[in-house]
Amino acid sequence: ANLREWVAWAMPAGEEDTQMAAADQVRMGVAQASKMDLPEPRVEEGLNTRIMVLGGGSTGLNAALEAAVTGHDVLLVEKTAKLGGWGAQWSKRMPHRPPYRDPQDNNISALIEAVQGNSAITVMTNTTVAETDGMPGRFSVKLANGSGEKQETVGAIVVATGWRPYDATKLGHLGYGASPDVVTGVELEGMLANGGVKRKSDGAAPKTVAFALCAGSRDPEHLPYCSSVCCGSSIKQALQIVEADPEAMVYIIFQELRTPGTAEEFYRQAQEAGVIFMKGKVKSVGADLTVTVDDVLLGQEIPMEGLDMVVLATGMVPNATDPDKPAAETGADQLANDINPVAPIARAGEAEIATPAWSEAAPEGGPILNLQYRQGPHLPMLADGFADSHFICFPYETRRTGIYTCGPVRRPMDMAESAEDAAGAVLKAIQSIRSAQAGMAVHPRTGDLSYPKFGLDICTKCRRCTVECPFGAIEEKEDGYPELNATRCRRCGTCMGACPVRTISFDNYNVSMISEMIGAVEIPDEFSEKYRILILACENDAAPALDMAGINRHSLNAEIRLIPVRCLGSVNMLWISDAFQRGYDGAMLMGCRSGDDYQCHFVKGSGIAEERMANVGQTLQSLMLEEGRVRSVEVSIADSAKVGKMIDEFVEEIRGYGMNPFKGF
Repeated sequence: ANLREWVAWAMPAGEEDTQMAAADQVRMGVAQASKMDLPEPRVEEGLNTRIMVLGGGSTGLNAALEAAVTGHDVLLVEKTAKLGGWGAQWSKRMPHRPPYRDPQDNNISALIEAVQGNSAITVMTNTTVAETDGMPGRFSVKLANGSGEKQETVGAIVVATGWRPYDATKLGHLGYGASPDVVTGVELEGMLANGGVKRKSDGAAPKTVAFALCAGSRDPEHLPYCSSVCCGSSIKQALQIVEADPEAMVYIIFQELRTPGTAEEFYRQAQEAGVIFMKGKVKSVGADLTVTVDDVLLGQEIPMEGLDMVVLATGMVPNATDPDKPAAETGADQLANDINPVAPIARAGEAEIATPAWSEAAPEGGPILNLQYRQGPHLPMLADGFADSHFICFPYETRRTGIYTCGPVRRPMDMAESAEDAAGAVLKAIQSIRSAQAGMAVHPRTGDLSYPKFGLDICTKCRRCTVECPFGAIEEKEDGYPELNATRCRRCGTCMGACPVRTISFDNYNVSMISEMIGAVEIPDEFSEKYRILILACENDAAPALDMAGINRHSLNAEIRLIPVRCLGSVNMLWISDAFQRGYDGAMLMGCRSGDDYQCHFVKGSGIAEERMANVGQTLQSLMLEEGRVRSVEVSIADSAKVGKMIDEFVEEIRGYGMNPFKGF
């Protein structure tokens, strides 16, 4: 029972209401313990420890070597005929060693040799993944190449499929296609690696070159995000041009220059070498290579004439899908739901929740893993197409347990960052294998030995648990009953909240336990004028925010009774109706804040709870109670200074409704 943060430090000392709150918290703690069993782990036998790395570029090569160093066998799958990816096509790379001032030699050939010479690494080129099924420790992967298909079993998967440049043919306003001497940064890299920079129009070396940064990036019509490495790669290319021809004039036109950390030395070296930096935005590029720039310092548009070449620094597009494969016939709807954290996936209510337009578009290309999951064949993606989830909480996390992404498929990054990212993803993959072997959960409930148990004797085969599980951990057997893929499960309890007949439970978290805690509170009669407000607070953000409110001595209303839950997705609406029938005057559900920085540790608990609330309103109406007595709110872990006021406002609203007429019955 949390008496310190939620009572002693947050409520007035020596008052009757504070004493009553403390006594109720103790009673709830006793009720919780009485309904809790020590969990026994469900240990799967014969789990595989091999790690599959998908993608043989710089990131994938580093991932394979990192996994092999830890003693794991590695299966490295590359769709093309050669290893190395984009890195193998470059002569130089951005500096990653002191003094960080000059382009450095590319070490990709050494990485390839190390991988090919490592006996723990099996390399398969010209190979793609036709199907992926199973769970951590027992992924069944069907690989396809020109000679047929092959079945492999692996314990975890690291996705390092990299990136591709944005399609410059969509940038007609920047002159691409209008003149052969308007090229992309990737095309320029090819020239630098194969004999030097030459104009396509006449084969002459350009004397005056302009780099247009953010070509299509940070543009809602093209790529709304910054690819972060374009600035550094353009500086590298500019230095290579100046090194080859000291008389060359090179301009870099930028909106904001992204050269963090040691890259600042690289930027300074380019300035000292004579590269001219102009702050502004390229508005257009003509067929005669006249570049119109909206110059920030001059505050007006100026034409740049007499250029020999224009280089468009196009952004990175993640290979979270395979553009060489046709789009999947199924899965677009599921992917849209994954992208939009508040899109309804539950089938329990009829609430209408706004869906952003970008989530309605089908993904470009086919699935890279072709997952045989209810949620569809694609890896879940963010709005911009990167296969990642909330990066602050869980880097490398894909919402498909045991499958981790790294490198530019996760977010834009250079080769040095990708190498570090590869090591991180491999460590998470190993963690998922070790956890599966021990019967433990991975993040966020790391080490939890409990797992959902199904009372099939009263199961109605409604499939709500299989539909609402955020991680695809529950599937249906041929007879229609649910079947648990145990090592996929994150122990969020969403299935428990979804079950209409309350047949799903955990040893240490179940419907009857929370019901007993709700019933343990002493409800004063209507003559005492003391209200009781139930608060079900998510243990990941809302409950810590309440903890910090107490630590910082922010006040909490003494009429509330707090119960932490694993996720708002785990809240069974029976608890709400049960609370009102017992005499509670109001109920507040505290979940994670949605939006661009959506923080739900279990994907979309707030969205699921919001949809289920539609049915609660109907229940309250049948009890002749106001719908406003129940509220779902979003709380960030940083809202400790606001949460008390949020509760006070709700309590005042409940007082406006008056006492629950069910008190005393």
